[in-house]
Amino acid sequence: MSRARNAELHRRPLAATALAQALACAGLAALALAPAQAQTTAPAAGAQKPDDKVQEVVVTATRRAEPLQKVPVAVSVLDGLGLEQANLNTLQSITTQVPSVNFRTNASNKDRSLFIRGVGTISTSPGVEPTVSTIVDGVVMARPGQATLDLLDVERIEVLRGPQGTLFGRNASAGVINVVSKSPSKAREGYIDLGYFSGGNERRIRGGVSGEFAPGVARGSVTALAGKFDGNVTNIANGEKVNGYDKQGARAKVELTPNRDLKVTLSADYLKSEDTVPLGVVTRTSLIAFPSGVVSTFPAFATALAPAKIADDSREINSDIRTRVEDTNAGVSAMLDWNLGGGHTLTSITAQRTWKNRQIQDGDRLSAPPSTAFPSSNDDGRVDFKQTTQELRIASPGGQTFDYVAGFFYLKGDNDEVYRRDVKRIISGATQADFGVADYGTQTTSWAVFGEGTWRFSPGLRGVVGLRYTKDELEFRHLRTSTQAAAFPGVSPGQANATGTTSTHGTSGRIGPQFDLAPGISGYATYSRGYKGPAFNVFFNMLERDRIAIAPETSDSYEVGLKTTLLDNKLRLNVAIFDTRYKNYQANFFDTVAGTVVTRLINAGEVGTKGIEMDFTAKPTTALTVSGSVANIKARIRNFNCPPGAATSCQVNGLPLPFAPDWKAAVQATYRWTLAGGMGLELGTDYAWQSKTQYDIGQFPDTVQPEYGIWNASVALSSSSGWRAAFLVKNITDKSYASFLGRGGTFLSRAVPRDDTRYYGVNLRYDF
Repeated sequence: MSRARNAELHRRPLAATALAQALACAGLAALALAPAQAQTTAPAAGAQKPDDKVQEVVVTATRRAEPLQKVPVAVSVLDGLGLEQANLNTLQSITTQVPSVNFRTNASNKDRSLFIRGVGTISTSPGVEPTVSTIVDGVVMARPGQATLDLLDVERIEVLRGPQGTLFGRNASAGVINVVSKSPSKAREGYIDLGYFSGGNERRIRGGVSGEFAPGVARGSVTALAGKFDGNVTNIANGEKVNGYDKQGARAKVELTPNRDLKVTLSADYLKSEDTVPLGVVTRTSLIAFPSGVVSTFPAFATALAPAKIADDSREINSDIRTRVEDTNAGVSAMLDWNLGGGHTLTSITAQRTWKNRQIQDGDRLSAPPSTAFPSSNDDGRVDFKQTTQELRIASPGGQTFDYVAGFFYLKGDNDEVYRRDVKRIISGATQADFGVADYGTQTTSWAVFGEGTWRFSPGLRGVVGLRYTKDELEFRHLRTSTQAAAFPGVSPGQANATGTTSTHGTSGRIGPQFDLAPGISGYATYSRGYKGPAFNVFFNMLERDRIAIAPETSDSYEVGLKTTLLDNKLRLNVAIFDTRYKNYQANFFDTVAGTVVTRLINAGEVGTKGIEMDFTAKPTTALTVSGSVANIKARIRNFNCPPGAATSCQVNGLPLPFAPDWKAAVQATYRWTLAGGMGLELGTDYAWQSKTQYDIGQFPDTVQPEYGIWNASVALSSSSGWRAAFLVKNITDKSYASFLGRGGTFLSRAVPRDDTRYYGVNLRYDF
């Protein structure tokens, strides 16, 4: 397939602009039972007239451009423009469209991470790599917090489900989020996009220009964004809105083609943001023990928090500190694609990235001065992370008896953090002010060699085999000073300079047949081995026992998939069935430090995830596109390793992994009329639903979010002259839910999502 043809396919819309119609009619309800791996959206007015066929989707899931229906991998594809038009602007938001993906949220993006098929990273230690790898234009994000970037100038997002360690690296034992940004266009073009949304005074602006500036040799693009959201939580201590953001960013890309055999792509991106996410909104001042079910109440804390509302749908806090996160994420990269002759291509990706993060948190969650019952505390933590990566790949020409991709990968990461905790107590009637400061960091070095090949035994039978060898080196340092020799609330005694190192290696790979059953129907059966490197539990209250390295996490996955294009290309239906077992699962569990219950990183034992995923895209008529997906995934703890002195029950075998609902589904529908004068009218609607979700590995009854569904809708008017105006309604049924539930010593709190209430918005776009 030619490079021009690939570029043309990549520009085609890949996903529905809006999500489905809340199963408003029986027909859509039936379709929801067979959702889609690659969702497509109808073109805007002025674009090529849509037909009644499902559009072909090209992905790079095998490190070469191939049609989605030809790759032996479970992949979901989302269109960047469609996400923007639906006001889905972060990777967190894709969880509403891909049921196999979930997201762990918290007050800081340092504490957030992605989950695929029920498995993800549950640790904030810089000595832990993510389980789900996020890759932007071929560059891996080494820390989970880097993956919370805003979606700027995105062409498409590919979600590769299941272990992908062969081609995508060491930190892909549960899956990969592969973000592909737009390539500069040949023709001069540009756009400006404005959005305003109620329920917190959210406003966003995006704009960009693209085109050729040296005919036949160089083309480039520049895109910028600015956005602000006051928030949807009220701090009654001062009347301010919080839980919002203020961000500015830009991305630039230049493509150089000095000759027909060489292309060099230079990219740079920068995003600066300030989030005012509170450290949880208190919903209850009682706690339910596990497994006894005993309820403990704390009326004194409820009194101290007054007059803030305490309820499951509360959106009020009472804090004397403006909890906030200041974050800067930036990087540069150079990609070289060199045609070596005979169809062989050498690819080199050299990149450097930096991530700076500061989080200021109100630990006591109260606006009142410290009291005998409730000391005050607040935290100030800073992260300074740098990474350098280099990847070399060689790819054979496609369509041969034996196709292959082979390469080398190198990563060097340096993480420095300083974390301070201030505590005020009432002792003998006087205020005692103390603090502790920890200065710590990690250094990671990793390299790998890898390769994957496909043999064509016959026109309808192929075999896939891949292998990766990874070598990891990890070291840490930690120094904690304190104003007191003894422990005090939330702060352990000072610790002299501590260091540690570990070095391990691991293998990952994939093998299995791929076969064509009939025209438009193919299947595959693969065994995959996943590997996640060693870890250290490096954090503020690190103790001597945390100096012991956490063993690597490995996984064994069996998957059978069926990919079909039916009814004369009017329906694409894909199914995947899988069973994955993880050993030495790395997770946080509960312990007591200085009288405070904290979480510490352990090899939690063996866990498993198995289930079935179904995806569909349908074009019943030229005007109507319907797509959806459903996942039934049972992610369970199989054999838990209880740490000595655990602060809660370890009777969790057979119970769910956190952030892993058993059922999750999404359905989308778009209907478009062509009007006179080059005008177009588009109606879009979507519905996303999930079953109850346990947010805590400790299995507490009060950290379970009940099942819920969110229904959205939109109407848009577009013109062949380039403009588009849309009106959106989010959470039509005004359903309140928690995107996270966490326990403190005397309370339960929740993270309040953006769509916790019904809100409205308008989006205006002009392409020129």
